[in-house]
Amino acid sequence: MKAIVVTDRAAGTAGMTLVERPGPDAARLASLEGANYGDVVVEVHASGFTGNELEWPSTWVDRLGRDRTPSIPGHEVAGVVSALSYGAAGLSVGQRVFGLTEWTRDGTLAEYVVVEARNLAPLPGDVDFTVGASVTMTGLTAWQGLFEHGGLRLGQSVLVHGAAGAVGSMATQLAREAGAYVIGTGRAAQRQKALDFGAQEFVDLENDALEGVGNVDLVFDVFGGDIGRQSAGLVRGGGTLVTIAGPPEARPANGLAVDFVVVSDRAQLGEIARRVRDGRLRTNIGQVAPLDEAVAAFNPTERINGKTIIRVRQ
Repeated sequence: MKAIVVTDRAAGTAGMTLVERPGPDAARLASLEGANYGDVVVEVHASGFTGNELEWPSTWVDRLGRDRTPSIPGHEVAGVVSALSYGAAGLSVGQRVFGLTEWTRDGTLAEYVVVEARNLAPLPGDVDFTVGASVTMTGLTAWQGLFEHGGLRLGQSVLVHGAAGAVGSMATQLAREAGAYVIGTGRAAQRQKALDFGAQEFVDLENDALEGVGNVDLVFDVFGGDIGRQSAGLVRGGGTLVTIAGPPEARPANGLAVDFVVVSDRAQLGEIARRVRDGRLRTNIGQVAPLDEAVAAFNPTERINGKTIIRVRQ
């Protein structure tokens, strides 16, 4: 199969190459000795990635800290099940699926990937594979940040940083649907896009003072740093600062601060897919590139406004 591999942590994207390597062996996968219990092989049609994956330890070492290069990056997948191992419950060969792979296993910038069945959900036939891949990590991150970790409820107010970005736009839409009052932030040029995704107010982080926002029930932070520190002071008593930018450097005086790493969840993926089908959740795709151009897409020469998706199969 064709796959993008990384071999040298110090080289960064300069060490990324498109290679031919053996694909998962369906015959071995069907036996207990050939794979983990509950694994499936997915024929990848579309893949997503996070731009800072080469900074993650899990890209380079396994759970025991052993070197696992050359490794395949990308952890967001939409495709078709091509083989099942024992214990792969709830899925069947030929079924369209989408979901996340584990961080310490080879990823989705390849023609095939091995994934635990529990990390995948059915992808409706009228949802394109590129759409499925684009809402996997972004949708799950927004869902878990708002509802699992943030406890967002009807009538509350939420400040969504990066509201026009790949994750922020998902959080903005889901929060509005949940009946929250949404204040979005970003650069001045992103104002209209954030409003189009459902933000009711917009704060230009280049020119406006965050203090002018007032107190909110929930902050959804994707930036960290100085913005995260300022945001902690905006959370009213009993509220929550939720961040995906690492351990928060400041905490609300009378609230909670939570940092988290997204995990795959079949039920939540199903909720996201239903909202996409119903038109209640719009994707935010900035670029679609073929696998042959994935290295350049991973290291763009200019900022891409939205999620970059690699189309592995037409």
